[in-house]
Amino acid sequence: MSKLPKNFLWGGAVAAHQIEGGWDQDGKGPSVADVMTVGGPNKLREITDTVEKDKFYPNHEAIDFYHHYKEDIRLFAEMGLKAFRTSINWTRIFPNGDDTEPNEAGLQFYDDLFDECLKYGIEPVITLTHFEMPLNLAKNYGGFRNRKVVDLFVRFAEVVFKRYKDKVKYWMTFNEINNMMDYSNPVFLWTNVGVQVKAGENPKEVMYTAAHHTLIASALAVAKGKEINPNFQIGAMVSHVPIYPLNADPNNIMLAEESMHLRYFFPDVQVRGKYPNYALKEFEREGLDIPILDGDEEILANGKVDYLGFSYYMSNVVDFNAKETDEINVQGKIPYQVDNPYISVSDWGWAIDPVGLRYTLNRFWDRYQIPLFIVENGFGAVDTVETDGTIHDPERIDYLRQHIQEMIKAVVHDGVKLMGYTPWGIIDLVSFSTGEMKKRYGMIYVDRDNEGNGTMKRLKKDSFDWYKHVIETNGEELD
Repeated sequence: MSKLPKNFLWGGAVAAHQIEGGWDQDGKGPSVADVMTVGGPNKLREITDTVEKDKFYPNHEAIDFYHHYKEDIRLFAEMGLKAFRTSINWTRIFPNGDDTEPNEAGLQFYDDLFDECLKYGIEPVITLTHFEMPLNLAKNYGGFRNRKVVDLFVRFAEVVFKRYKDKVKYWMTFNEINNMMDYSNPVFLWTNVGVQVKAGENPKEVMYTAAHHTLIASALAVAKGKEINPNFQIGAMVSHVPIYPLNADPNNIMLAEESMHLRYFFPDVQVRGKYPNYALKEFEREGLDIPILDGDEEILANGKVDYLGFSYYMSNVVDFNAKETDEINVQGKIPYQVDNPYISVSDWGWAIDPVGLRYTLNRFWDRYQIPLFIVENGFGAVDTVETDGTIHDPERIDYLRQHIQEMIKAVVHDGVKLMGYTPWGIIDLVSFSTGEMKKRYGMIYVDRDNEGNGTMKRLKKDSFDWYKHVIETNGEELD
């Protein structure tokens, strides 16, 4: 039986660039997401220099939330959501990133959106940027490899903090800030920090340079937000994929432990306010020249986050005897990764490991001792609309049920302090990794396909009513 807190934030999560559409309307400028084509499970999304007429960019229209938001929030309210996680599309506010004044039409859109949420008692949970850097900053500044972009981001953060200081309590700075560590996949560096590695450059040094500037930007934004409203709760947000050893071979135990530095580096800095020794040793060992300036240590120390938000979809396994690979892939595999023989996988090859969520909650709680927030967790699958308009998605319900069960164990049995749970894709949206609509996460179906065809009609899936009941019973009834 669930004994979650009465104020537990049951909700749903999306990202502005994956749902809004209206990519060039009301003064909005192009973002890094607007020059990414559609891909597939084994095909990287292409990043074009400009918007090309003969290519399809699925984020341009997405599911047209920009014009459907009132209808969609009404459905969220019917489902009983207590929280709605989305992002502010940076280029709606500063179309080029370096504009002298913000775009009022963009600011007003989010005023209207947040008012609509609050009308139904839904708390906005807002990520400052979710892979939505202005294209101008990526192309003409080099993204976050350039320290100037730090100031432009902090200015953007200050504008929206001030504008929505009485409407939004829960904030996060950067979405899945640690994705850039998979720099073998150019999509991650591009979308996270607007960076493309040039010929002859050390990609790891480029990544850590951008990472440092992003961490500085996050810390400065946290400090600025607290000045504007001391009651703000400002968190970090990381993608967390725990890494297990294949077996009890001590070499595998140590390999998994060292591999977890990939997962802990960013939250170690954002929660603790300083660089971990293992990272400083890596910089020294590999001769990486990271532009850490005088005063940066103080900035990091003064910009620690209030809570740690994270996404959890799967786990990885490593084997010391496996072949190390640097192959570029869509799914973000890591060196020495092998299949886990004890669990199943989704149609997109993602491991299904509910116990890994409880494991993750315990590891984070033991390491940081600050409140945690599961801000993404979900199941991407192909959904079929029956002739009568119903959509049966028992696999999604089963996936969510098992993960919620393990989440409850972490709170009730293990004593983890957890703020809420906002499963990913509460409504169907454009997949970040592949740009597909076919890979659906939502509990609300949107009539749109991979080629951009469809009526945009919204339909409830079976999971809609199931999740509604879960929220009504505060997790006590999951069947």
